[in-house]
Amino acid sequence: MQPVLETRAPDGFSLWPVAEGVSSRFTALSGNLTSAEVGTALMLIARCNDIDPDPGAGDDRPPRPADPLGSFLHGLLTFEDLFAAGGLRVVDGSTGVTLLPGCCNGLEDWRDVYSVLDGTGRAYLGHDPDPVVELSGDRVRLVVDFEQSDSPVIELSAVELRRLLDGVGRDLADFLALAADWARFHLPQHAEPVIDALVRVLPVPANGGTRTVS
Repeated sequence: MQPVLETRAPDGFSLWPVAEGVSSRFTALSGNLTSAEVGTALMLIARCNDIDPDPGAGDDRPPRPADPLGSFLHGLLTFEDLFAAGGLRVVDGSTGVTLLPGCCNGLEDWRDVYSVLDGTGRAYLGHDPDPVVELSGDRVRLVVDFEQSDSPVIELSAVELRRLLDGVGRDLADFLALAADWARFHLPQHAEPVIDALVRVLPVPANGGTRTVS
């Protein structure tokens, strides 16, 4: 089980270094990313929130700043409810079945899957396909596409699901440590607000950062 972001091509992005030639549909977050991969992840998250303020819709955020970097980061730094397209990718090594986030699912909601362990219902992970996590007796079913009667399913114990989710939390905490160092190096004027935004959107406690990225 991995926390992933939906990948989009950089398309000439030049505000900071990013990985070129991205071919995978999803970018997994962990503490093992290169500097360029961290930059790509931050670009993807910022793009998800790069929306103009709309006073007519009750959006009272301040207007975009004029400089290109401040303008691109504006949504990330001013939205109260941030979005990060992606979610959880789960691969069953014994069968090859893979569950991927559906459309409009956000990594910011990854902790909702814990609610399944409390017996409070299903966790819906997007649509087209419609992945679902549900409790069935003492087992957990990860349904690749709930709308398909013959959908592939990954089955595991509740204990195993909790272990996997705890691993996701560790991956995100390690990524945050890496991203914090990256932001202080590449975005010194915006580093602390960017780090605060990442903590909110992912969401796990920041652990201060122990790695150096340049």
